[in-house]
Amino acid sequence: MKALVYGGPGMKEWKEVPDPTIQKPTDVIVKVETTTICGTDLHILKGDVPAVTPGRILGHEGVGTITEVGSSVVNFKVGDRVIISCIKSCGACKNCKSGLYSHCLGEEGVSGLGWVFGHLIDGTQAELVRVPYADNSLHLMPTGTTDVEAVMLSDILPTGFEMGVQYGAVKPGDVVAVIGTGPVGLAAIITAGLYGAARVISIDLDTNRLEKSREFGATDVVVSGTPQWREEVMAMTDGAGVDVAIEAVGIPETFEMATQIVRPGGHVANVGVHGKPVSLALENLWIQNISISMGLVNTNTTPLLLKLVESKKIDAAKFATHFFTFDQFIDAYDTFSRAAETKALKVVITSK
Repeated sequence: MKALVYGGPGMKEWKEVPDPTIQKPTDVIVKVETTTICGTDLHILKGDVPAVTPGRILGHEGVGTITEVGSSVVNFKVGDRVIISCIKSCGACKNCKSGLYSHCLGEEGVSGLGWVFGHLIDGTQAELVRVPYADNSLHLMPTGTTDVEAVMLSDILPTGFEMGVQYGAVKPGDVVAVIGTGPVGLAAIITAGLYGAARVISIDLDTNRLEKSREFGATDVVVSGTPQWREEVMAMTDGAGVDVAIEAVGIPETFEMATQIVRPGGHVANVGVHGKPVSLALENLWIQNISISMGLVNTNTTPLLLKLVESKKIDAAKFATHFFTFDQFIDAYDTFSRAAETKALKVVITSK
């Protein structure tokens, strides 16, 4: 088969590699028909995730058809069309039983991390992918849901919702600021209304993405490159600060911005993937009674979000802005990596 292979920082190649095989009875093999590129993949290519070693097939989002099943798989069969979750879950360890799929220990009790695709094992930017613990790591494609809608449920929608809205403890009537209006930031914006946010302020350097954020539910926009950006945000809250500040970029400056606009008693929810240390001004923050959360998505809300997408309560298709085929993978990466110039949100890559 062909796959997008990581060659070390700054290096990637679409090339021939061996087909995956069933390794354990709980595995399935999926023929990938639709996939996409995540901001995390760009972090990997920058060298921000050293656990990803040269030779690894990238990608952790996908939709496809099962071609082979392990002997212990009971919920799926050959021919089923499925959504591949970015997080694998054995469903049996103590972390999975408490809903902490992001720290799945595996049935062996040793792996300790649910994000394995394109990280610790080969990922979904390939013609075929092995999916471990398939019974708990796949979702059947509902009738009437498109591949474009479904692939957004692999990662960005649950990530924005869980790590931004849920971990940020958004409540009815809250004022929420989302710093970074890339796909995950937009996912936080589009789901903030599920918990009753009264006002959602999107903050970004990119004016195109700011305007796009209004389509996802932002009520106000602030250009973060201006000297008065903080004053603009504070003016929208009568000087108090926002109830919840969601950081969706993954660089020190944006995390610090979140701490600068949250009100006393408010919440900073870090969603971004950070590759560098961040300064935390505890000498100023300790007295503010704020809470700070962060983490890796669990994807335990995927069934809920899937129902909302299926019923058209969430328009997941509008995340997709550019379309490619597998033989255009390198072009897709180029387009996605220059999002400010190309106006790309999610690039969708299909097998044909």
